[in-house]
Amino acid sequence: MTASDQTVIDECTMRAMRATARDIFRYALDECSIERGFSRNIHYERDILQVGSDLYDLDTFSRVFVISFGKAAHTSLEALLSRLGAGTGATGIVCAPTLPDSFAFGFRYFQGGHPIPNRESLRAADAILRALETMNGRSLVIYLISGGGSSVVEKPISEEISFEDLAQTHEALVHSGAPIAQINAVRKHLSAVKGGRLALAASPAHQLSIMISDVPENTIASLASGPTMPDLSTVEQCYDIVRQYNLLPQLPESVRELLLTRQLEETPKPNDLPFERARWWSVLSNISAQKATVERAAINGFAIQIDNTCDDWDYRKAADYLLKRVRELRKGVSRACLISGGEVTVKIDGKPGTGGRNQQFALYCAEHIEGENIAVLSAGTDGIDGNSPAAGAIVDGSTVARAIEKGLSPQAALEGFDAYPFFEALGDTIVTGFTGTNVRDIRVLLAW
Repeated sequence: MTASDQTVIDECTMRAMRATARDIFRYALDECSIERGFSRNIHYERDILQVGSDLYDLDTFSRVFVISFGKAAHTSLEALLSRLGAGTGATGIVCAPTLPDSFAFGFRYFQGGHPIPNRESLRAADAILRALETMNGRSLVIYLISGGGSSVVEKPISEEISFEDLAQTHEALVHSGAPIAQINAVRKHLSAVKGGRLALAASPAHQLSIMISDVPENTIASLASGPTMPDLSTVEQCYDIVRQYNLLPQLPESVRELLLTRQLEETPKPNDLPFERARWWSVLSNISAQKATVERAAINGFAIQIDNTCDDWDYRKAADYLLKRVRELRKGVSRACLISGGEVTVKIDGKPGTGGRNQQFALYCAEHIEGENIAVLSAGTDGIDGNSPAAGAIVDGSTVARAIEKGLSPQAALEGFDAYPFFEALGDTIVTGFTGTNVRDIRVLLAW
């Protein structure tokens, strides 16, 4: 066999690995659709709504009000209404980063900002709070909550915090490098709608939260900054987080004043009255995506392991850890697949280019698997990665060589947080379009 023959075989292997990784991810996306999640967990027959093990006789309520917000707001509402039908007379409010193709009768729509709130985010919050003030003990409020809710619906806790101050605060938190649970702890205490404060506004109504989770399994109260759930974070933790990540210089004066004078008010806690009539059900989560990924990888004959240890780690530390793990897994098998769910963090220095955490993670991996029969896919299940039109990217042992042939610099793209143009030029972006669901990121590492 000549060297050129070996090169051809290696390139064919790399292409096959990339195609297989894409197939595994696409299958996971299909299995994590809102419709499939609702079909498994939500049923309606003869006026009885069943969510998980809870039963609601809708005929006993004088009003059914639905508040759907987050990246999956439209698909979630569509799935719920397709089950309830028109007879319940449900009305409500919807807020998402995009507008739907069609509008449900009896619902008001807002196009909130993401990842930074816009003025529609504030209008949506005001509309929701006004509506909740009209609820009574015979009302049922159904919340359909998904990731992105932290920004698409927002209202500052203090009138001294302007819209511009609010946007600056969210941007500082998103770029801080802090894990999402810590970011949301601060958001909750600066917000009039987060950290259980929607539940407080709706009391004494019956409240049901149906959740499409994009947070770690054991931190469900962080989803959309927990607007309907008791908050376990405290004001003291917020002060510590701001200090740990040196956030004060990046925050506007109105927010700095609240923090420096320690004027933050505590959020509602587990034993508070509003939660006596409240229930919460997660119908889709990152575990759903992981299970689907395992199922598809098994069909392709891989030895599979799941490792979520690096959830919320810095992307470089996470990449080093996962690459070491997949190399270890490959030693005893012919085809190894390592699956990792959750998110990595990226602390941005200076003005970033176009990309996101998944592409940044993948690009870092590319430089560390050069020449190896390893492929790494990292993508968001919402179809969005940072400020790019891609969900993520895929790399393999040939990525660096192929980039150099095209005159691309992996290092320059990495240092400039500008991974999207790099991967777009190689044809290695993962582009799904907006998926209508959001259950965090998935990383698939293959080794042959």
